[in-house]
Amino acid sequence: MVDGKLVPVLDAQKLAQNLSGFNLIDGALVPALSGRTFPIVNPATGLEISTAAFSVVQDVDAAVEAAQRAQPDWAGTPARRRGALVMECARLLEAHVQELSRLVTLETGKALRTESRTEAAGIADMLLFYGGLGSELKGETIPHRPDMLTITLREPIGVVGAILPWNAPMYILAMKIAPALVAGNTVVVKSAEEAPLAVLRVCQILNQVLPKGVLNIVSGYGPECGAPLVAHAAVGKITFTGSVETGKIIYRTAADKLIPVTLELGGKSPMIVMPDADLDKAAAGAVAGMRFTRQGQSCSASSRMLVHSSVHDEFVAKVKALVDAMKIGDPMDEATDIGTIISRGQYDKVSSYIAAGRATADATAVECCTLPTDPGLGGGLFVRPVMFTGLTNDSRLAREEIFGPVVCVIKFSDYEEALSLANDTSYGLTASVWTRDLKTALDASQKLQAGFVQVNQNIVAQPGLSYGGVKNSGLGKEASLEAMLDHFTQKKTVIFNMQ
Repeated sequence: MVDGKLVPVLDAQKLAQNLSGFNLIDGALVPALSGRTFPIVNPATGLEISTAAFSVVQDVDAAVEAAQRAQPDWAGTPARRRGALVMECARLLEAHVQELSRLVTLETGKALRTESRTEAAGIADMLLFYGGLGSELKGETIPHRPDMLTITLREPIGVVGAILPWNAPMYILAMKIAPALVAGNTVVVKSAEEAPLAVLRVCQILNQVLPKGVLNIVSGYGPECGAPLVAHAAVGKITFTGSVETGKIIYRTAADKLIPVTLELGGKSPMIVMPDADLDKAAAGAVAGMRFTRQGQSCSASSRMLVHSSVHDEFVAKVKALVDAMKIGDPMDEATDIGTIISRGQYDKVSSYIAAGRATADATAVECCTLPTDPGLGGGLFVRPVMFTGLTNDSRLAREEIFGPVVCVIKFSDYEEALSLANDTSYGLTASVWTRDLKTALDASQKLQAGFVQVNQNIVAQPGLSYGGVKNSGLGKEASLEAMLDHFTQKKTVIFNMQ
């Protein structure tokens, strides 16, 4: 702390220890009321690096009560002023990019250069985007009757509960809190139990600018911490990113309370490669779209690659060559492209899918890269990326979200078959089509059943681009003006009788 401001701490291990065992409630770092903690493990080494507060209903109550106290004054702050404060938060974060990137690498095993640094820079960008939208919280005038002035107002919901995943915790935190705050809500965040440290640090940095109680964060497990947050009578909105199963549980609880939810629940995203596609660009797009540098741990991963039979073998060879050139290793090493799986449980899950693929008749496992040989990484949860060919679209590997570096490459013979295969899934988050033909691109963009469709590219969610899925991939949109207006405000109609 210098002149009352936090200074970056580049020693990630030291910072992890400084944050050990804390929640952030009402502007202060506080331990769980019970004093209980749970361990945080570095997945690259298997060693404990810190602890997190084991929060239960009493801790959630304290956080929600702090948010309730702060909400009237925050809602009464002019919207442009709220936006200016959020932008000030963004500028503070820009000084902490290196610190945050190292901390999130330590707790998640994501590669520093290819993943964590990009994520750390992206949170400030998301806050800047939403901070500039304070003036857009506009109502309407309605021509109801000439002798009546009829208007609508957009008002904050109140206290928002935001529940985070572990795969991109800081960026998804920003997507959730920025529109909520600018719209005049106060927020209680529940971090992912595997990755509570970097998001806690982000909230600590932001609390240098935000009034006490406006932004709070608790850590813990779903039943003891997440469920009480969703069920709390004073929480008027839940925004959640995670599994379909947990999303449905949250939706049922929210339905009992009649409160709105935003749910981003994952996907099994198709990537259609037509015979006229630029295969070099498509192969590079496959590497980016599959999020191999995040070990495939992405809800938008292009994990079903539907490739025309005439270019199938060439495409697979090109993708393999690109991935083979990548380095799996110490996530903190600047030379590393691919880090580790997040946890032992997730590692075992991914490994079981790979084993199932190997045991499938007619399937071929195309493994890429080599595992690290450094003895210091012997306890690390490293998995080689693998592409399975010869599987059908009804295979478990093609239908279930694996959340690991496992791809199904499936042949098709014509465009109509490709479209049918792409839409034959319970998910509908993202999709892409790779072709030089404009007619095919336009047709596919309309017929693909996904909330976020791209042609000849596979970028991640960006500020200003409405992002969200259909079918089992969830409800609502994020990262856009639409998300703030539709999901973090309530519309009130007001009629003035002029007679």
